[in-house]
Amino acid sequence: MAHAARARRPLSRLAAGAATAVLLLAGCTGADPAPEGGEPAGPDASATAAPSPEGPVLEETGTSAAMGLDTDPAADPAYAEYFGQEIDWGACDGVEGEELECGTVTVPLVWNDPAAGDIEIAVGRLPAAGERIGSLVTNPGGPGGSGVNFLESAPFMISADVRAAYDVVGFDPRGVNRSAGIECLSDEETDEYLAATAEPGSAEAAQLSEEWGARIAEACEAHAGEVLPYLDTYSAARDMDVLRAALGSEQLDYLGYSYGTYLGASYAELYPDRVGRFVLDGAMDPSLSMNEIAAGQAEGFEHAIEAFLADCLERDAACPFTGTEAEAKQQLTAFFSSLDESPLDTGDPERPLTGAMARSAVITLLYEDGLWQFGREALTDALQGDGAQLLNIADLSSEREPDGTYRTNAMFAITAVNCLDHPGVADDAWVQKEAERLAEEFPTFGAMLGGGGCTHWPVPPLREPAPISAEGAGPIVVIGTTGDPATPYAWAENLSAQLDEAVLLTFEGNGHTAYGRSGGCIEEPVDAYLLEGTVPEDGLTC
Repeated sequence: MAHAARARRPLSRLAAGAATAVLLLAGCTGADPAPEGGEPAGPDASATAAPSPEGPVLEETGTSAAMGLDTDPAADPAYAEYFGQEIDWGACDGVEGEELECGTVTVPLVWNDPAAGDIEIAVGRLPAAGERIGSLVTNPGGPGGSGVNFLESAPFMISADVRAAYDVVGFDPRGVNRSAGIECLSDEETDEYLAATAEPGSAEAAQLSEEWGARIAEACEAHAGEVLPYLDTYSAARDMDVLRAALGSEQLDYLGYSYGTYLGASYAELYPDRVGRFVLDGAMDPSLSMNEIAAGQAEGFEHAIEAFLADCLERDAACPFTGTEAEAKQQLTAFFSSLDESPLDTGDPERPLTGAMARSAVITLLYEDGLWQFGREALTDALQGDGAQLLNIADLSSEREPDGTYRTNAMFAITAVNCLDHPGVADDAWVQKEAERLAEEFPTFGAMLGGGGCTHWPVPPLREPAPISAEGAGPIVVIGTTGDPATPYAWAENLSAQLDEAVLLTFEGNGHTAYGRSGGCIEEPVDAYLLEGTVPEDGLTC
């Protein structure tokens, strides 16, 4: 079944604390004396796959209600009530952290027609622990990631020095979770969707993709049709300017991960004179089509699984696979295929582990090489007949709670935003051929990452792929990781080249994004930039 292209941060940033990861994923385990991760995936992993051949796109591309305004909303009396707000901070509901505070800001649903109604944007902050210099707005990625929930991870991911100087602020973008979050499938239907399985690239998988794509689109339109046309990234970027004003900041200081880099670049395009200290980590390339994004991720995850298996095989008995790297990959894909035919026992008779669930779990672990140990252990259990660990990982990725509810609506918000931001393919036959092509070139995950999630979407896309220069903004810090499977390194190179004034920092490692997980080599120059305004050296590599 094809999945919409994504660049999200599973588990609300998988690297958010090794202790938490150990407790959630593996219980009590002994420390692994050997370093995790092995060698970075290498130069080949930094190159985006050849663009997928262009297929037919949706019939027309509309225009975002947030674009083409003939006024600056911040200076227009028609928007004065939005830009004159103060946030009433109070206790947070459903977020862990005694120091966290939450509130809301009101924004127009339709930016070019403020009389059409309002929506509330949920905001949270971790107050500065020391002498405050301002607010640092963050976005964890997605699209669809909850920035309020991300604040639970901020103490693990953002340095103590930065947290001492800034109020770290997160928000749920429009359509996400607490901010007019769209509702599509019930929890039971979502379980059914995530478990649906067939051999990727097969005719059966194409039929499943078609059926679920239509079903989800219909459900989202039925439950949230009035807001679906206004969930694009440019509208969210306009909302960020309201947040900037409500925080009392003349300029926006920002740390965006993954999709958050695209959101940040979009803000810089709209408001270059209001760009403060901007850090974009795990960069998206706004000039790519959905097809090119899918192809780049298919290649990225193929390199990532090869790096994981190479590292695994070096550990001898601790690795459930044998032989060469190619043979190990064949063993893994054969295991996935076996689950498409016969799901694995997990201890829960209602939820056996299907091939789709297992693939999702393994993809999730590839976002963070520090969790490869747990991947080895979970796969060892599964190959011995126990799928419980892989099911737990898949549930963490989808934010499924033990009681069967889902903490956020991220898996549907990602489709709602992506389908507006990127033209999608409308030809099911083309989608099937593309899945076959990606399956052949990138056999582990290629077919399941093929684009097609927008075929039935009820709202046309609102933006053609195009570079973003943000002329007049900067300097903006762009960070790329050479072995990043979700946002290939080439995308960081491309974005930094497109921006009018940017510097590129390179982390030579595996996993998604760098700040907060590079061991200091990226954190030190980024912190100096955020705290003192010292622009890092362009081309810094570590």
